[in-house]
Amino acid sequence: MKIHLDSIGCRLNQSEIEHMAWEFRQAGHELVPSSQGSDLVVINTCTVTAAAASDSRAHARRAHRNNPSAEIVLTGCWSSLEPSKAAALPGVKHVIPNASKHRLVPDLLGKRSLKLDPEAGLRHPVPGPRRRTRAFIKAQDGCDAHCTYCIATIARGGARSTPLEAVIEEVRSAAASGAQEAVLTGVQLSAYGLDLQNGLNISSLVRSVLAETRIPRLRLSSLEPWGLPDGFWGLWSDKRLCRHVHLPLQSGCEQTLRRMGRPITPVAYAELLKKARNAIPDLSVTTDLIVGFPGEDEKAFQISLDFVAAMAFSGAHVFSYSPRPGTSATRLPAHVSHKVARDRSLQMRRIVERSRLAHLEDLVGRQQEVLWERATENGNGTWDLQGLSDAYWRVRARADADLSNRISSVRFTGFEGGELFGELA
Repeated sequence: MKIHLDSIGCRLNQSEIEHMAWEFRQAGHELVPSSQGSDLVVINTCTVTAAAASDSRAHARRAHRNNPSAEIVLTGCWSSLEPSKAAALPGVKHVIPNASKHRLVPDLLGKRSLKLDPEAGLRHPVPGPRRRTRAFIKAQDGCDAHCTYCIATIARGGARSTPLEAVIEEVRSAAASGAQEAVLTGVQLSAYGLDLQNGLNISSLVRSVLAETRIPRLRLSSLEPWGLPDGFWGLWSDKRLCRHVHLPLQSGCEQTLRRMGRPITPVAYAELLKKARNAIPDLSVTTDLIVGFPGEDEKAFQISLDFVAAMAFSGAHVFSYSPRPGTSATRLPAHVSHKVARDRSLQMRRIVERSRLAHLEDLVGRQQEVLWERATENGNGTWDLQGLSDAYWRVRARADADLSNRISSVRFTGFEGGELFGELA
């Protein structure tokens, strides 16, 4: 059977799609890069914002339009929260909720279980637009925080950790298949191990993966900025751990954070960032920010804007608040108009861009290790390379060979449009 896998939204969705690909391949099926010519299409949906939910529906409609004979399976957060609407889309034959997602492949294939053999069925990238050179590994799911705007806890449930040996097995398989970088993902990755009652935590997870696998680079996805174990930043003494952390802030105003239900203050966040930067030279820190949250007046927004400027982030995802049905934030007073939220988003993006450009300027003349994800032949014996540095900077360079999926040391010579240009050292 020919199967096309698609995903919308977060890295966790990407890691789940990659795991499904691993299972389908071991069961003897072929993965194809598009819905055209496929027998089965599986789409991992998202609902973190109204735009993500709309995008999920659009992907399903496009898959049916491109191949009306293919069976479409929807899973993920949007289809879990609105199963009847998902089932009503053309071509959709199955809607599988998040709670049953771990059994999606064996259930679709009519099998009681699948025994994954890391030696026999290597974990290769998913073909098509969701192809990633890096391997995304699901280490955790769900969240025990109660942020008032977030739909993820409703869609995915409480925090649950993947057993340590299962994480290590997947990283080993990715490394054996040639992956140069593994990315550990989760909804609340910083809470890893707290539900296992065996003394494990995010630090022991990272130490174990580094000690028991040969993956050349290990990266952590988003970490909530609270509850990190003592000594956590000391893990970066191992050079295989990428010098980039994504620490969602959401707002730099303490009163707004309280209404958001986030158990962090700007003072505590700034102290955490200071510790991280002191421990890890050349650390790149990115974040998530929400503007236009209910009750955010001009003073609160300015406080947030000033705090974000002081934090000097390397980059940020800036969102205008999107009301999600079922979350308590929808019942808060003083909702902000779309126009005001849009204007604040532009202001916040300008502040983030200013600090990002300052970081890029500082990097010119310096070197970092770059994993090349794409290589385009020029026809004159040279290749244009595009890749990602260990500190999460997009990089371009030219080489005399196809270096895709290889790591090189690069000296940066300039930048444009958010990308660094460099020469192979």
